[in-house]
Amino acid sequence: MPRSVLIVDDEPRITAALMTRLESVGYEVYHAINGLAGIEAAALYEPDLILLDIRLPDIDGYETCTRIRRMPRLAQSPIIFLSANVQDEAVLRAEAAGGDRFISKPYESSVVLDAIEELIDRGSREECRA
Repeated sequence: MPRSVLIVDDEPRITAALMTRLESVGYEVYHAINGLAGIEAAALYEPDLILLDIRLPDIDGYETCTRIRRMPRLAQSPIIFLSANVQDEAVLRAEAAGGDRFISKPYESSVVLDAIEELIDRGSREECRA
């Protein structure tokens, strides 16, 4: 069964390029254009990992992450924040909300892919030990 990634981001160009890259290496990719749709998609698809922007048109990525973390089946799912806001406060808030990693935009797709693979592999190893 292919691993799955949910991208919650309202920037179509960035999202399309990332979706294409992830699909080309075998990931099943879902997409939501705002925080509330991201929460619904996360509950519906239970992805192996979530890529989450901070600035979204409805609720921000911090609140989206907090709400996803409240879902028992997704409480431990890796979440990577992707944002152009690289101020220390943004990084700290992302961590406090439950984010596992913070990658600044613009980014190289290889950096994102490496982080995804590392976090998904780490989760798989932890599941095997449980």
